[in-house]
Amino acid sequence: MQDLVVGRIVRSHGVRGELVVEIRTDEPEDRFAPGSVLRGRAPKTRAARDVEYTVEAARHHAGRLLVRLEGVADRDAADALRGTLLLIDAAELTSPEDPEEFYDHQLIGLTVHHVDGSVVGEVTEVVHTPAGQLLTVRTAAGQDALVPFVTAIVPEVDVAAGRIVVDPPEGLLDPDRAETADGRDD
Repeated sequence: MQDLVVGRIVRSHGVRGELVVEIRTDEPEDRFAPGSVLRGRAPKTRAARDVEYTVEAARHHAGRLLVRLEGVADRDAADALRGTLLLIDAAELTSPEDPEEFYDHQLIGLTVHHVDGSVVGEVTEVVHTPAGQLLTVRTAAGQDALVPFVTAIVPEVDVAAGRIVVDPPEGLLDPDRAETADGRDD
C-alpha cells in the first residue's frame, strides 16, 4: 500500500468541529466528497497509528476548504487533529485520462535519462510551485537538481518502463559548469 497525502489539517474552525484543510490534491471535490473515507496520520510527536475518518461534509469558505469528519463534533476534538495528514491508498486511484498527466507517486523513483542515453539520476520528489511543477532529480553525483516538468525539457515519460528522458539546457543538471550572466564560463 502506497500512501498519498490529499490534505493536512491546519486548525479548527468554529465550535462545531469543522476543520480547515490545506488541500494537496488536484481533485478535492472527489477526495473530500461526503462519504469518502480518509486515513489520518498524526504528526510524529503523537499517535503512532493511522485512524480512519469518514467525510461528513466539505465546503469552500473564504478561499479555504472546511471539512467535517464523522466523530469530530466540537472544537476540542478538531484542535486535537491539528497537523494530521489525510491520506488515501494509491491503489484507489484510476489512471488519469490524459496520457500527458501523471500523479506524483508515478514519477517518484523513475530513472532519469539524458536524450543522449546516459543515466542522469532518479526522481526523488515532485515540487508544486505557482509557476508549475519541478522534478527533484538526485544525480549520479549525489546532488539534487530541479528540472522544470515541461515538454521542452522532459520530452518523454514512460511510467511502465520506469524512465524519464530529459533534454536540459546547459548547466541545469551541472550547476558548476553553468555560464555566468555575461556569457563567460567560470
